Amino acid sequence: MALLRNTLKSLLSSSEPAVLNLPCLHTCKCSYVNVYMKWKKDSYYDSIPHITNSPFLKPITSLINIISQDPNGCIPVSVVTKRGLELDIPMKVARFLRLYPSIFEEFVGPQYNHPWFRLTPQALELREEELAVYQDRREDIWMRLKKLILMSRGRVLPLRAIRGLRWYLGLPESSFDKGVDSDLGFELVEMEDGEKGIRLVSDERVFSVMEINAMMKGTWGDEEEGSTKAIEFPLYPSKGLRLKKKIEDWIDEFQKTPYVSPYEDSSHLDPCSDISEKRVVGLLHELLSLFIEHSAERKELLCLRNCLGLPQKFYKALERHPHIFYLSLQNKTCTAILKEAYNHNSGMEAHPLLKVRKKYVKLMKESEVILKNRRMMHRGVHDEDVCFNLNLDSTEGDTKI
Repeated sequence: MALLRNTLKSLLSSSEPAVLNLPCLHTCKCSYVNVYMKWKKDSYYDSIPHITNSPFLKPITSLINIISQDPNGCIPVSVVTKRGLELDIPMKVARFLRLYPSIFEEFVGPQYNHPWFRLTPQALELREEELAVYQDRREDIWMRLKKLILMSRGRVLPLRAIRGLRWYLGLPESSFDKGVDSDLGFELVEMEDGEKGIRLVSDERVFSVMEINAMMKGTWGDEEEGSTKAIEFPLYPSKGLRLKKKIEDWIDEFQKTPYVSPYEDSSHLDPCSDISEKRVVGLLHELLSLFIEHSAERKELLCLRNCLGLPQKFYKALERHPHIFYLSLQNKTCTAILKEAYNHNSGMEAHPLLKVRKKYVKLMKESEVILKNRRMMHRGVHDEDVCFNLNLDSTEGDTKI
């Protein structure tokens, strides 16, 4: 103790500046970046039709695309029998097609009595509406891909990753069959690991959804100070979700943390700091805002970790912020949902392509009614046959007596 007192006296009395290397001077403020947040079920987000049916709607639209591209408008089942894994079909393709008679009509082919399938008039009508949306909103859909590339490292994304996100971005399935359209500002390049990637020719200045909303509300400063200005995320607590007081206090402090745009370089940030956490949350918020359904399976987000320069356990941010994101565990998978998009008070508008997908879901529900009626008719015919056989047996018995 005396040694410490003498050291302090000598340092304070010295005229030259000295660096104090005391343990107490290296103590930093405690943060809840690594906090564990208990998951709370929310039936509202678990029952959104186009999200819960998305794992089935995605292969349905792929099959619709294959059938509609055929010159005859119909295909034998053998054309897609071995493509079940490629199309993410969770069962045998023929059985999957027969599950949706309101979309796929089965008939006997001209040769060998093989089952053939064509689209029903309702499905054809929706397909035409979908193609019209692709044509009318072409610039908007490709702008979503541009923003995704601008968030990535080196402004380039592997073609493999982009194809895996076509459903979420709303890109047509034949987007890259004929190469990359240079008129849209894209360029096909060879990446370091040998695979092909897509890069933007020009480096555009874009604003995130959070920044645009702040501008509309008048809480945004000038462009120079915008990157360091604190922008608060809109919070939507689920019913019955209660957080500890110290976590609520941390969330309040987190909201006051400067906002770093996902389109800006973040390599200088400390990965264990709250500002880095807010940058990750902001990137996830922007990413889900770009997606048509404002949701995505967590495994698909994990595939983007290296491309977007995210920390190893960035998915924990989805769990630490239940007022911003919701994790749905339906269909034996984990789906991240942006709560803001499904709140009536938010300014996010539904994309026209999402409206078409909702119509597809309604058409899928009609298949359940058709199959139920078929089972009832089959059961009624079976019961009539049983009664008829019983009557015959009774008549024969009377004759013998």
